[in-house]
Amino acid sequence: MIEQKFDVIVIGAGMSGNAAAYTMASNGLKVLQLERGEYPGSKNVQGAIMYANMLEKIIPDFRDDAPLERHLVEQRLWVMDDTSHTGIHYRSDDFNEAKPNRYTIIRAQFDKWFSRKVREAGATVLCETTVTELIRDASDRVVGVRTDRAGGAIYADVVVLAEGVCGLLGTRAGLREMPEPQTVALAVKEMHFLPEEVIEQRFGVKGDEGCVIEAVGTISRSMAGLGFLYTNKESISLGIGCLVSDFAAMAESPYVLLDALKSHPSIRPLIAGSEVKEYSAHLIPEGGYKAIPQLFGDGWVVVGDAAQLNNAIHREGSNLAMTSGRIAAEAIVEVKSRNGPMTKRNLARYKAMLDKSFVVKDLRKYKDMPALLHTNSCNYFTTYPRLISQAAQNFMRVDGMAKIEKEKATTAAFIMARSRWGLVSDAVRLALAWR
Repeated sequence: MIEQKFDVIVIGAGMSGNAAAYTMASNGLKVLQLERGEYPGSKNVQGAIMYANMLEKIIPDFRDDAPLERHLVEQRLWVMDDTSHTGIHYRSDDFNEAKPNRYTIIRAQFDKWFSRKVREAGATVLCETTVTELIRDASDRVVGVRTDRAGGAIYADVVVLAEGVCGLLGTRAGLREMPEPQTVALAVKEMHFLPEEVIEQRFGVKGDEGCVIEAVGTISRSMAGLGFLYTNKESISLGIGCLVSDFAAMAESPYVLLDALKSHPSIRPLIAGSEVKEYSAHLIPEGGYKAIPQLFGDGWVVVGDAAQLNNAIHREGSNLAMTSGRIAAEAIVEVKSRNGPMTKRNLARYKAMLDKSFVVKDLRKYKDMPALLHTNSCNYFTTYPRLISQAAQNFMRVDGMAKIEKEKATTAAFIMARSRWGLVSDAVRLALAWR
């Protein structure tokens, strides 16, 4: 029977929950972490990118035994139409540094490793445990939880909600609203297994080097979406995601989009001969700064995806999750060190610290981008990718037509598609939202 009173209860064993639990346990707090999956990472079969700097602040020597796949030396950004892609590549040998900056990981393995570190730090971790409700005292302060296990209530000074983007506990308790469909993306992924040497040959990497491809364009069928390909040691994570509201409005199936992506002429050769062994779907917060809910209250804080902390423009989620979990933990440790109660006033320290971090600064910078891309998705994800492809082909194709005539044809195509005012308006709105 576990002890029924803790300093902190952490709900969820993903990136943010593990970061919070580890930081608090390492600072001597009595931590209970509850995870509804069979084991941490059991619900995550997908590959992902892990940002080293954020994990180093939590576990400085993580490279000694963390299950890392490849460190990234090349990033490819593709704008795709139905038969082609126009790309920007950045590759640097500087990324072959002693302590690489970014890695691909497989979440099922990584989350299990991170959870082991949490237990080694002294936290109690219970899996296959669903929290059914938050317990409040007479003053409406959260003082514990009830679970689907026998044994009654479990109490704590503060509860950390790291339950994911659509976690029902916080919404049922009235701590935050259920995210709107236009602020959440549904991503589907497959794991394509290939021999290491084949992956290295196809992507021009060696040893533990890796490459990432991220793509926008007609692959999302006029919806705001992103395709992605991550190289692991012996597999490729391939997927695509679009806003839930767009899937509903367009009556599109995410699985159909993924099948089309796999058969695209630019993708098909990269996965040829692979064996698909794993498939998953998951929700990603996409609302940005304007979708961030209340982050703290009497006896509770919310972190990670549950707090809508995801930078969709730079495709960064795990680093924001880990950072928010760590900062929330540091704020709680600070309050605890002063023997202060976990009141809303004291836990406001978490929000103040988060506001000073890159997490909120970056989200605030791009606060208008989600709405812009959502309301103009047809132009940015269909019209312009096709125009860009046509312009590139005109430039590359040598067919006896004078270059000046080609330039005139390209300009005319852009004007016909969007008009002069439309082109200027699109550029200005994008520039304003970007800055």
